[in-house]
Amino acid sequence: MRYLIDFSYSGQLFNGYQKQPKLRTVQGEIEKVLTNINNEQVIIYSAGRTDSKVNALHQKAHFDLKVNLTPYKLKWALNNYLPNDLHINNVYVVADDFHARYMVKSKTYEYNINVGCYNPLLRTHVYQYCKTLNARDMKRAIKYFKGKHDFTTFSSAEDKRDDKVRTITYAKLRKKGNIITITFKSKGFLKYQVRNMVGLLIKIGEGKLSYKDVSKLIAKKDRRCAPGTAPAEGLTLISVDYK
Repeated sequence: MRYLIDFSYSGQLFNGYQKQPKLRTVQGEIEKVLTNINNEQVIIYSAGRTDSKVNALHQKAHFDLKVNLTPYKLKWALNNYLPNDLHINNVYVVADDFHARYMVKSKTYEYNINVGCYNPLLRTHVYQYCKTLNARDMKRAIKYFKGKHDFTTFSSAEDKRDDKVRTITYAKLRKKGNIITITFKSKGFLKYQVRNMVGLLIKIGEGKLSYKDVSKLIAKKDRRCAPGTAPAEGLTLISVDYK
């Protein structure tokens, strides 16, 4: 039977999502518990990978089990044995041809920045920038990311895919109190793309670049032109939606 899980995790103590030998990862922890439940090896297939220290509120993954469990019992069993920085929100039975990655309609990421006093309680999921940023210019700038573009400038040198064209369907910045929240939605993102776009927005907020520079940097299609990568802990995968 094929199942789909919706799960959350705090990325602080994980070496990213993807399983790696001798390292603590999200995929590794879930597969270890599922293999014990199933009495044979289980591999999970997620909607996407997150890097070390990146958080998730509603990540998704599918897998097959030979044992027949109700979603309720499987959710209980998983949460009973998983570590407390990883939690299964829901379990669903899906069709045998369902695929958590290839059937994604959109993913939503949020990046949070604290521009007030340092807050140790938020340090694992909010970037503690702790200085003033020009949110007005950052709001002007973020609009240029929306739409279909070649995002080579905002990709990672580690991303070897030839096609770096992506379509951002939603891009918004809001400020509430001392927290700036930046939201992007797309069917897919390049490695480090969101953090690199946020890195540019921070430079604009500092007054070191103009909001008009966004289009120019996109057009260059050159990773060396990007101003920097925002820290991982401010990034959270908020949701994954399917058709």
